[in-house]
Amino acid sequence: MGVKLLYIEDDKEIGSFVRSHLERHGYEVEWLTSGETAVQAAAGCRLAILDVMLPGLDGFTVGQRLKRSEPSLPILMLSARASIDDKLQGLQFADDYLTKPFHPDELTARIEVLLRRTAAAGTEPVAIKHLLVYEQENRVVVRDSGEEITLTGKQFHIFSYMLRHLGQILTKEQIYEAVWGESYIEGDKTLMVHIRYLREKIERDPSSPEVVETVRGIGYRVRP
Repeated sequence: MGVKLLYIEDDKEIGSFVRSHLERHGYEVEWLTSGETAVQAAAGCRLAILDVMLPGLDGFTVGQRLKRSEPSLPILMLSARASIDDKLQGLQFADDYLTKPFHPDELTARIEVLLRRTAAAGTEPVAIKHLLVYEQENRVVVRDSGEEITLTGKQFHIFSYMLRHLGQILTKEQIYEAVWGESYIEGDKTLMVHIRYLREKIERDPSSPEVVETVRGIGYRVRP
């Protein structure tokens, strides 16, 4: 299976053509025609390609949501709007901006550059207590033994989001909305259950957690 890309384009003809082109170059493509479920679909993706003109949420809004939830995810904006104001607006959060019409080989070349840049920046693991976290590879390893801990996509997403806000107390609402892309409903136990299972895998003693700390009445924190 190749590197997974998130591609959001509402034009069926363009979308089908670009997806086929990228798949011929060995990529796995998650193609959406709107941005409502982009945050959830980004799980496991190494790069996002967004059209600006989308139905409902526009590409700028979708891109900003993705960056809040996945700060390390490179974003490539596509747009027929070539004005400098549009480009500057996109480049406030996106990593590259390609104007339509474009040659598919230029799109592929830009994707490869962004992936190389991201890989170079993310090769060093984050060391937390007894763990080494390789965020770009979605891997968690026990430092002493080298044993790899298998996390589900949601568990890793929760953990990596907290690592990106190391030392910061995060509310349940913040974590839920970043990971699920939906508004948190008071009393919902979904996040609590996921964190319990996450602790069972990463903590030396889940009954006395030292990695994911509960801050009573507020939320959770991972201390540096």
